[in-house]
Amino acid sequence: MNEVLLRNLTPSVLAILVRRGADFAAAEDAVQDALVEAVRVWPADPPRDPKGWLVTVAWRRFLDTVRADAARRRREDLVNEEPAPGPAPAADDTLRLYFLCAHPSLTPSSAVALTLRAVGGLTTRQIARAYLVPEATMAQRISRAKRTVSGLRFDQPGDVATVLRVLYLVFNEGYSGDVDLAAEAIRLTRQLAAVIDHPEVAGLLALMLLHHARRAARTAPDGSLVPLAEQDRGRWDTASIAEGVGILQAALARDRLGEFQAQAAIAALHADAPTAEETDWVQIVEWYDELAHLTDSPIVRLNRAVAVGEADGPRAGLAALAALDDSLPRHTAVAAYLHERDGDLATAARLYAEAAQKAPNLAERDHLTRQAARLNARR
Repeated sequence: MNEVLLRNLTPSVLAILVRRGADFAAAEDAVQDALVEAVRVWPADPPRDPKGWLVTVAWRRFLDTVRADAARRRREDLVNEEPAPGPAPAADDTLRLYFLCAHPSLTPSSAVALTLRAVGGLTTRQIARAYLVPEATMAQRISRAKRTVSGLRFDQPGDVATVLRVLYLVFNEGYSGDVDLAAEAIRLTRQLAAVIDHPEVAGLLALMLLHHARRAARTAPDGSLVPLAEQDRGRWDTASIAEGVGILQAALARDRLGEFQAQAAIAALHADAPTAEETDWVQIVEWYDELAHLTDSPIVRLNRAVAVGEADGPRAGLAALAALDDSLPRHTAVAAYLHERDGDLATAARLYAEAAQKAPNLAERDHLTRQAARLNARR
């Protein structure tokens, strides 16, 4: 069973059902039923046209639900419109579906959560981690969003800002290595940039390209993480860096700064440094100041503390860190790094070990565990 194929087909199948008149909640349930049926049937009898098969089965499940629901008897005339088996349309409906999920009846945060779950393929736990809230809280938010849009026709697309937020979070989840979604997020953002002339769309595309350019150097052959300062810069994708920088410069020239442009500027400064030692940390701190003003994000301030530690010394970084909530994700890892830079190896080793226990994925946990072991061996 090709789970990647099923995941990639899901957005288009869902979009087709919505376009044919299904409300979002019923369409999502029907597609999930079709996926379960595919897992059961395909290993023994794989279809020649997987997408067409899924559309046909999902549409049948939707129609069965309509017939069983007395409150929706008005839709029984759709029974005769069941599509015949055969090739499904080749058009890519994913980006359109992102806009439809950003429905005007939803708050931006609810629209983002719903889209990440229904279209982006992220789990509730992954979405909760991105929003820094408990998983149960995020589950309730997604359920409320589904109830809000249940029965509505999705003919009012949402705003660009909400769709950008979704694409940004999908890329971040893919870039973390848990789910391979980064390339898909870049593809969709390219599509968006081609039809919408907005500096923040360009800023997000530049940010994605600049980060993705370093992906090959982020892990060693054994799968372990390689910190930015230790990466082989010869493995960075210079074509993607050049494209990202060009897109960013054009966006900044319009003098309508937004958070994605500011983040891209930070990424560009890292990409521009021939070596880690030549990184312009002073300018990076200035960009983090701009970004903190735009977002007031605690994660931005956490990353700023690292930059301050590089620009002004580890004790300045620790002072900036002290002003932040120590429950922030990766706060302990940042503290460990700054204490190591300050020469306090015992404290750094202890904090690395603590950070490993809180790590959000196996690769990060193993990296932090090795950092602790390395320092303990030096004492």
